[in-house]
Amino acid sequence: MNNLTTDNPVALQALMDETIFTNGFDFQSTQEAVSKAKDTEYIAVGIPSADHLTRSVPDGTLTSGYIGHEQGNNELEVLGGEFIYQGNKDQGILFILRYEEYPYFSPAALDAFEKTIGALKLRKETVAVVNLANAHNPNDFKRIMQFFQPTKIILLGVEPASLKLPSIEHNSYMKGRIATVFNTFSFEEMFADVNKKKLFWNEFKTFIVS
Repeated sequence: MNNLTTDNPVALQALMDETIFTNGFDFQSTQEAVSKAKDTEYIAVGIPSADHLTRSVPDGTLTSGYIGHEQGNNELEVLGGEFIYQGNKDQGILFILRYEEYPYFSPAALDAFEKTIGALKLRKETVAVVNLANAHNPNDFKRIMQFFQPTKIILLGVEPASLKLPSIEHNSYMKGRIATVFNTFSFEEMFADVNKKKLFWNEFKTFIVS
């Protein structure tokens, strides 16, 4: 996967200032210690800190409403399988959400999501997003793995315990035999705490390009 396309520090800083959260976020990197905690099949690494489905193209866009209602569908939503999700699972990158009020992200979180992945040369069309608050979607990690076959999973505000996963500290990741799980806060939590944004970005960019 390609990283950012410039090594010029001035250009890079300008890009970062314009892409992530657009609120003067400070991207100065900090050196973090690496902690390792063994579990039966996994090694947790990170910051020790606080098949072919038919695509439906309804008229609605990402707006609030009942989960699974046609008004919440959009041109990227994939229906008809075990999971209802948005985007494309071919690249092996899966974002897992739990939004009761929205089909996927809240409007503010969607904007932050697009700018965040865009800074890493990704688009919402090339990653998969699943909302576990959708009653259609099984909250079962084994079934998630079987259906999406991801290699990188990002939990955005979803507690690992809710999927019967071992404990993973925020902004840390758990390496399995097939996939690596990155656990972080929801965008709403990061909006409210600048430090959480910093910790997220520093680890997330490394996780995605690794």
